[in-house]
Order: sequence, then C-alpha cells, then structure tokens
Amino acid sequence: MTLCTSYRRPVLETEKIMETVRMVSEEKLDLRTITMGISLLDCIDSDSDRACQKIYDKITKKAKDLVRVGEEIETEFGIPVANKRITVTPISLIAAASGDHDYVKYALALDRAAKTVGVDFIGGYSALVQKGYQNGDKTLIKSLPEALTQTDLVCASVNVGSTRTGINMDAVKEMGEVVKKASELDYMNNAKMVIFCNAVEDNPFMAGGFHGVGESDVVINCGVSGPGVVKAALEKVKGESMDVVAETIKKTAFKVTRMGQLVGTTAAKRLGAKFGIVDLSLAPTAAIGDSIAEILEEIGLSSVGAHGTTAALAMLNDAVKKGGIMACSHVGGLSGAFIPVSEDAGMIKAVNAGYLNVSKLEAMTAVCSVGLDMIAVPGDIEASTISGMIADEAAIGMINAKTTAVRVIPVPGKKVGDTVEFGGLLGYAPIMDVSHASSAAMISRGGTIPAPVHSFKN
Repeated sequence: MTLCTSYRRPVLETEKIMETVRMVSEEKLDLRTITMGISLLDCIDSDSDRACQKIYDKITKKAKDLVRVGEEIETEFGIPVANKRITVTPISLIAAASGDHDYVKYALALDRAAKTVGVDFIGGYSALVQKGYQNGDKTLIKSLPEALTQTDLVCASVNVGSTRTGINMDAVKEMGEVVKKASELDYMNNAKMVIFCNAVEDNPFMAGGFHGVGESDVVINCGVSGPGVVKAALEKVKGESMDVVAETIKKTAFKVTRMGQLVGTTAAKRLGAKFGIVDLSLAPTAAIGDSIAEILEEIGLSSVGAHGTTAALAMLNDAVKKGGIMACSHVGGLSGAFIPVSEDAGMIKAVNAGYLNVSKLEAMTAVCSVGLDMIAVPGDIEASTISGMIADEAAIGMINAKTTAVRVIPVPGKKVGDTVEFGGLLGYAPIMDVSHASSAAMISRGGTIPAPVHSFKN
C-alpha cells in the first residue's frame, strides 16, 4: 500500500506540470533565459595572461553543452527558451591580483569564450563599490567604455549602493561620466551596462547578471517571462474587483513558475550542475501581446502612465511573487515586473502619446523590478544629469531595501522625439526628455550618502 502511494505521487505531479506546460504554451509563453553561473575564483592568477587562459578554459569546459541542452529542452517540452546565457564572478575581484592597469583583455577572454560555446550573452564584467573602491574596481570601471566597445557579448554592471552601506557618490559621479564616454564610442555599449543599488548575486537577466561569491561553483538559474499569459488570463475577468484580478494573477504566476522550475531542474540535471533559482520576473518583449504596459491597461488604465499606474503595478508585482513562491523550491534574482521602454510595445506607445515620461517611470520603479531601464535620451545630455538619475534610483533602492538600477542610453545626434533601433529583444525606443535643471554641484560633492535608519520608518 505504501509502495502504491509513493508511486502515484510523482505521476500526479508530472501530470500537473505537463498540464501547466500545455496551458502556457498555448498562450505563447516562453522561458526568457537559462543562465549558467560559473565561479572564476579558482582562475585568479598574478599573471593576467594565465588568468585569462584559465577563464577561457573553465567557461568553455563547464558551458560546452549549455546551448545543446537548452535546445533539447525546447524540442522535448515545446517551450521556447529565448536566451542561453552565462554569468561569472565579478571580474574586478578576479583581475585585482594581476596588478594590470587595464582589464580589457579579461573582457576579450569572456567574449571569446561566450562565442565558442554559442551563448547569447555573458555577464560579470562587474564591480561592487557600494562602500568604497579597491584598486581592481577602479581599473575595471575605467576600462568599461573600451571593454564594451571591443566585445560583442560581454555585459557589465556596477553596484554603487546598498541599504546597509549607503550610496557611494564618487562612484555615482564616475558612472555618469562612463555612460557618457561609452555612448560616444558606440551608444549600444550602454545597452550592455547597468548601474545597480542592492544588486543580487543570482540574477539570470542581462545586462546586470553576475555570479556572486556566495554561490556554488556552477549553478543553473532561469528566468521566466509571461506578460502575454497574464494579460490573457485577465481578459477573462473583465469588470471583476481588484481582489479577483490579484487572485487571477497569482494563479497564472503559479503555472508560469512551475514551468520555470521544470525547465531549470531538468537543465541543471543534464548539465551536472546545481539548480539555483527561478527568477519570477515578468519580462516583456517589443512584440505586440507581450507587454507589461498592456497588462496594466487590461486592469483598467486607458494608457500606462495614467494616474493609478503605480498602484496597479504594485499589485501586479506582489501577486506575481505570491503565486510564484508557492510553485517553486527556490526563487531569487530580481523577481518582479520589468518596465523597460524599448522592450515593451505598450511602453513605447505611451511615450509616443505623451502619457509616460521619465518622472512617472521613476515613480513606478519604487514598486517593481528594476529601474530606469532601456531609456534612450539625447546624446548631448550632461554626465552630471546621468549621475543625478543614478543617484535618484539608488536612493529609491536604498530606502526601500530593494534592487534598483539605471540603464539609460544617450544616443549621439538624436533629439527628443527621434527614434533609435536597437534590434532583437532590445527593440526600439523614442528619445525621451529629461530635466534640464543642473545636478552638477551636488554630484561634484562626491563622498557617501549614509545608510538609512532601519527603524523609525514613515
């Protein structure tokens, strides 16, 4: 009798999972990414040429089957996997032992390895400077514009603040200048670079993904998508109360996350790696019907950007987490609704109609993941203005104990109202206006914004 019961349970679980897979596949859901995190701590070497060779060898050994396994899962389960990616230990930590004054060769080694194994992106050309700089951090940040220009698949990130440490305003100032310089070399560089507050170590999404030092040697994390599925579910409860809307989103998130759990654990087993987390984020694409903005409009807004947008987004974000947590053994990453402009057809439409601006987007980032994302701005923007935007987002993250980030893209020669094409999943974006008042005197002060008090909240 005991044997019979224990035998039936996994069968029933499998049936539930496959039912979920069928339901989401009919609503054109895809898995945004399978990401392999690889620790490079054992590649540290005082000789940078030897270190780069170790990095290339380890990545190409550990990830040699990543794309093949991802494609096998796509075929077997009928679930498209949009991207296969790699994250590595922040290179500022690995390269610091070398004493080199330029880390571009490390970026080239990452790029070469990523191309060899055939992944879409590799993240981890990163530095963590929330409390201060080490020599490796300074060298890496200085090299960012050139490293991104000379590579195709390398993504970079810099963490400038946290709730526990405050905000490193020297880094905020420097990153404004780095963004500006990177855009002058090639504006696409900034599509591959994110500035964080409260960066997480298991983020499978680019451009901000890196493999934290607290992670295992090799880990598989995956990120689900699913705006189209949520919108389709909400179309069936038109006119119902917000309680029903929240419950519908929870149930849908549960199904979507079960799919992520199935794919992630299967990929990890086949690749001989540890399964890490499912990132519960709703990640849009520029395709019609795959938009966070369209979910908010289905809830009852005539356009994203209307008053009520922040409230609807807060409810959406919370309901996705509540439903997803029940469906998965380990969740992590960023887990929330992304609101990039260029990658979301509804956001683009709202900007063009004048309903959505940078200020409203900033307010929305207080309740969702992650921040001012994929926003194209005029190429003549001041570096100090970019630093001001970074400082504002970092402050929202620091005070609210959440991850926030900035990925703005100054486009040389473009003015407000023009459009820029990024291609692929990055989509296209209208050039958005920013405040013309100066932040320069504040940004030039440098120093540190102290960490906030954790009690006495209001």
